[in-house]
Amino acid sequence: MSTILIIDDDKDLCELLRDYLAAEGFSVESVYNGLDGADQAISGSYTLVVLDVMLPGINGFDVLRKIRAASKIPVLMLTARGEDVDRIVGLEMGADDYLPKPFNPRELVARIRAVLRRMEATHETQSNTGRIIVGDVELIAGTRTVLRSGEKVDLTTVEFAILEILLRQVGKVVSRDDLVKQGLGRTLTAYDRSIDVHVSSLRKKLGPSSGQSERIKTIRNIGYLYSAAM
Repeated sequence: MSTILIIDDDKDLCELLRDYLAAEGFSVESVYNGLDGADQAISGSYTLVVLDVMLPGINGFDVLRKIRAASKIPVLMLTARGEDVDRIVGLEMGADDYLPKPFNPRELVARIRAVLRRMEATHETQSNTGRIIVGDVELIAGTRTVLRSGEKVDLTTVEFAILEILLRQVGKVVSRDDLVKQGLGRTLTAYDRSIDVHVSSLRKKLGPSSGQSERIKTIRNIGYLYSAAM
């Protein structure tokens, strides 16, 4: 059974989500402040964290920073509706997905299941020790390692998934729809820019090619392409 940790100071919401998620087969625990939440999240006792941005003491971004310094546990952030900046910052800091408040609990369950499916797919991939080498970038599936010119590049689970998809189809355009389905495990919805934020973060971490050209090219109104010419 997957165990979900909810970090949110809204006790009524935590109680509602605990009941709803329990009915969906999840084990749920709640923490109402950021400091305790960060400590519990990195304890190794949980499968996924649901993290609110607005918390007393330290906010959700500080909690996420503490979690990412010690763990790669999937984190789904809850943001205020309309706060696009919060969503972008959260994704750039390593959140796996976000959901704006208020939300339908069914949507939360769908997002959680999508993240967990992506985790399972990643674990299955780890049994494959195959390598993908494009220019100065090497992706090693078995150990989930990415090297650029021999130096390790630290990627989030989502960024690794997106890069693997693009490298396996190097020189070909991958639509945003396909990247969201394969990389995020869900369907692209209107005004959802999360895939673009993940790609932007991936570009920054990989840097330009040896020829100073963009590795991941944007194909306007379609998707992205990892350039074969390096």
